[in-house]
Amino acid sequence: MSKSGIDQEALIQMFSQATAKQGEALRKAVGEATLRALQGRELTLKNIRGVVKTVTEAASMGAAQNAAVDAEALLAKAFAGMDGALLQAVEANRKALAQFVGQGIDLQEKQLKGALADLEKMEDMFFATVSKAADSAGAPVQASWGQVLEAMKLKGTAVGGQANATVEEVMAQARDAMRESRALGLKATQALLESYSALVSGVLIGMSEGLQGGGAAPAAKTSARSRSR
Repeated sequence: MSKSGIDQEALIQMFSQATAKQGEALRKAVGEATLRALQGRELTLKNIRGVVKTVTEAASMGAAQNAAVDAEALLAKAFAGMDGALLQAVEANRKALAQFVGQGIDLQEKQLKGALADLEKMEDMFFATVSKAADSAGAPVQASWGQVLEAMKLKGTAVGGQANATVEEVMAQARDAMRESRALGLKATQALLESYSALVSGVLIGMSEGLQGGGAAPAAKTSARSRSR
């Protein structure tokens, strides 16, 4: 078990032995493993990056050992599995942010402002982390990752679209709260903000749909990356 909470050996074996017909099962297994790892830590961008890196490296090593299935097909399922898990992390942030804003906390507070900035960076972080982790793989697998990433950059990720939609939704909620003049006292605000990352982690743990095969929050049609272009 790695520091990120991922059983790398189990993932490597899964990818190395996967058949072409097991693609959907592989995607689901990667999603569940990623989600379990995220549930075991505070949902900071640094921790999420560490989990994505570990999963990417395991998928790369397993795909390199699988001579029966095209590596690109295997890695595309790995990417989709991580994307689904990160979508759950975005939804946990959305619920936590909505709770804080609903209690009258200003989005300009350092912790919430940082949380929104992290959401806006989520898709870029996802692509950059997978790309960097893929650099340590052999040339054939690295090339396959390049194809997967290029295709997803054109299509847009589920997490990117939902992160963008979440930022817009929370900002609209904050404007409504401001108009209604809801505001917490300084002491109460500070007490809540100190526990933001832990709260988001707790929200994610409570979202059992991911591990039980339930649906995640619907992704926005346009990704954050595509909107920024």
